[in-house]
Order: sequence, then C-alpha cells, then structure tokens
Amino acid sequence: MGDAKYEVDLNAIYKASKDVVARDIEGEIVIIPLAAGIGDMEDELYTLNETGREIWAGLDGKKSLKALAEELYSRFDAPEEAIEKDVAGLVGELLKRKMLVKL
Repeated sequence: MGDAKYEVDLNAIYKASKDVVARDIEGEIVIIPLAAGIGDMEDELYTLNETGREIWAGLDGKKSLKALAEELYSRFDAPEEAIEKDVAGLVGELLKRKMLVKL
C-alpha cells in the first residue's frame, strides 16, 4: 500500500505544478524545479523518455488520465492496460516529486 497522498486516480485530472518548467533539450523533456524542495529526490532535474514526453504533453489540466490513456492507445500499438500502467507510473513519480498537481 502506497502513500495515499501519491495515489494515482485515472479518473482525475492532473497538470504541471506552477513550481516547475519543462524544456525540450535535444529531443528530451527536462523538468526543472523553480523552488527549493521540489524534485528533491535523487536529483533536481527529471528527464522524460519518448513515452514520458507523450504522457507529459497530455497532462494539460483538461482531460482525465483515463482519457489521456485512451488517446495514447489510439495512437500507439500497445495494450491499453500497459499504457494505463505507464501513465499511472509516471504520474505517481511526478506527484512524489511535487512536479504535478491534482485538480
């Protein structure tokens, strides 16, 4: 059982924290904290791979994670369950790092 504070709800809507900025650096998304105590796990910067980049782009504060997963499922050849797991995994990690907020 994880910390309830970081539980991911696929029916919820998430968006980037106002305390971070994301930059495209040589094809990778790098999330940079603007305030102390954000992203203070192993390191301050957080880099997203191609899959993470697609998920990050969909975290617009308008659609649920379920809708985002369905959108990604329609574009990529992967099982829906795998996409939902990837979305939930990344969102959980970004919540722990205080880089996302739940609306």
